[in-house]
Amino acid sequence: MEKVVVKVVIEEGVTLPKYETVGSAGMDVRANISEPIVLGSLDRVLVPTGIRMAIPEGYEVQVRPRSGLALKHGISMANAVGTIDSDYRGEIGVILINLSKDEYTIQPQERIGQLVLNKVAQIDFEVVSSLDETERGSGGFGHTGK
Repeated sequence: MEKVVVKVVIEEGVTLPKYETVGSAGMDVRANISEPIVLGSLDRVLVPTGIRMAIPEGYEVQVRPRSGLALKHGISMANAVGTIDSDYRGEIGVILINLSKDEYTIQPQERIGQLVLNKVAQIDFEVVSSLDETERGSGGFGHTGK
């Protein structure tokens, strides 16, 4: 598997994210908070991680929800997948939302998201008068069934 070096600055006491298994695509990131945060039903909060990084040009880091938090407690991310651009140098934050009826308490150093490194390319638009035909054509949401 290809490895990419990403420079990182972590605040004191922050656990560096790591892959939990050999085949993991994402590395868990933790809440860098000193006191628990109570998240009421449908509330959202920006949770700091204490991590800043220099992502190489041509890459992004996606912040994704943790499936265990979603299934067991209804905790997800308000922006579904967050993108950290290669030119951003600020602290990474995770926008958590409570989609359950019950309040949830985020504990200090709790695993709150996953970081996934991806290659990216930028679009160079070419304005044309028509597009090539495909079998799907302009069929939109749900056009192939349920």
